[in-house]
Amino acid sequence: MPPRSPERLLADLEEVIRPRQRLLTAFSGGVDSTVVAAAARRVLGKADAPVAVGDSASLPRRELAEALKLAAALDLEVHVVRPDEQSDPGYVANAGDRCYFCKTHLYRTLHGLAGRLGIGHLANGTNADDPGDHRPGLRAADEAEVVSPLLEAGLDKAGVRAVAHRLGLPNADKPAAACLASRIAHHTPVTAAALNRVEAAEDALLAAGFKQLRVRDHGEVARLEVPLRAMPLLLDDGVRERVVEACRAAGYAYVSLDLEGFRSGSGNVTLTSSAGRKQARSTGG
Repeated sequence: MPPRSPERLLADLEEVIRPRQRLLTAFSGGVDSTVVAAAARRVLGKADAPVAVGDSASLPRRELAEALKLAAALDLEVHVVRPDEQSDPGYVANAGDRCYFCKTHLYRTLHGLAGRLGIGHLANGTNADDPGDHRPGLRAADEAEVVSPLLEAGLDKAGVRAVAHRLGLPNADKPAAACLASRIAHHTPVTAAALNRVEAAEDALLAAGFKQLRVRDHGEVARLEVPLRAMPLLLDDGVRERVVEACRAAGYAYVSLDLEGFRSGSGNVTLTSSAGRKQARSTGG
């Protein structure tokens, strides 16, 4: 079967969405949920395709601001909710299933909002590449009966980006992102202080010009991940000194550079055997 064109992918996605009639989309400002929200807006209309942003301490302030700005630019009806996942001991414990507790709180809160709005369906941005990864949040979505239009329409990440370009979305090439809690070493409690220092350190790297980055929190140690090609910039004396100073100001005693470079999901390595290291590189975080 030949590859589907962006127009065909969009049409297939819209056909999945149309029967729902009214749909509330969990919106992060990432490309996946934006494509779902934009397609729903086209098919169902603004009033019947609102979006909701889950705001918590694990969401960087810059990401919240960007999500709200994007929703306004796309003329989406947007709601901001507070899931309060940090009240859950299972989330704070930060074992390998932290995302399950986080998403459970999010979907419970969004179902409450959907009920008040008279909407019967809740959607997320899960795409066809996601199942099979270490993603406990997918279990929470199944339990909450959340629909995944991208998955149902068979859109993988490449297909999602193709549709995003077809729709002219400004975040079509936005790198994958994950919450701040994903930076904290597993089995280390998720605290407001840890989330704040990660955010401050990552803001410093962004200000220095890095586009892809992670600051992994190991207590007193910040483990910096940037792409291999970007390491010379980080090691430039002026940049290095500014980043170290910012990390120290954020609360870290030591600042280290991960010589393997940037890779999503490296925090999951401790959950797996050496054979699972390959899987960890494919997961979010």
